[in-house]
Amino acid sequence: MPSRPIKDEIGGLVKGISAHGRVDIRRLGGSFPWVYGEGVVDLLGDRATISGILSFGSRHVSHESPQKMQQEGKAVLWETAWVETKCSPETLADAGIRPGTRMVVGKHRKRPFRMGDYIASYTLDNKASVAILLALAERLKSAPVPIDLVFSAKEEVGAVGALYFSQRHHLQGLIALEICPLAREYPIQEGPIPVLLAEDSYGLYDEMLNQQISQAASQRQIPIQIAAIQGFGSDASIAMKFGHVPRAACLGFPTQNTHGYEIAHLGAIARCIDILEQYCNEL
Repeated sequence: MPSRPIKDEIGGLVKGISAHGRVDIRRLGGSFPWVYGEGVVDLLGDRATISGILSFGSRHVSHESPQKMQQEGKAVLWETAWVETKCSPETLADAGIRPGTRMVVGKHRKRPFRMGDYIASYTLDNKASVAILLALAERLKSAPVPIDLVFSAKEEVGAVGALYFSQRHHLQGLIALEICPLAREYPIQEGPIPVLLAEDSYGLYDEMLNQQISQAASQRQIPIQIAAIQGFGSDASIAMKFGHVPRAACLGFPTQNTHGYEIAHLGAIARCIDILEQYCNEL
């Protein structure tokens, strides 16, 4: 069986296959080819995974080449990039590679890299959030009320998994676990202090729920940052906007290079576990 992407991994979709084994790709979620750079990607066929090279073309070109624009200030786009497989169309078809096949970063490029107190990796938003939930599940032995720990899918393409779950369950509130982008425009400091969002592109988060989470952090003597950001949404804010939940919050850890090779402080990730444990035990 082919290897599969993690549950919410962005990347690309196969649009078409040429006679020479070149594969045209289009975006899936908030992916950009220049984030991945030229290098190995995996095409997750129905029957086998085939690796190829995400390619942008030669550098030694004149103005007659479309690639010249990439050297003069214009970012490379999916429409001007491709995956070189060196396979025949028949070989790709036998592997089950077709329009709609998923393309993700090559598996060997995803291994987390430790940088002292920091961890770096592609898809760190998913990996760290899953780790937080698993650790929280180990700690919560007898919560005072029923608590659902949800590993949702397809958040990047419309919060599909969270909307499906929240539509079918009567929830009093929903707390999303997320990366929090570090950028000059946001008053968020990198390091071990978690972030609680007050607002994102989908609207305001619930003030009372945020206060309860802040109080839980205070009980554990954990500092917390509050931020309002744009160009961002979470399972919780999307579910609240669609009327699936009455209250929503988003707890995150400051992260560099979001949707790329992400970097986050291990202390911020660990503190998210502590805050949520305290919050759940006080319900």
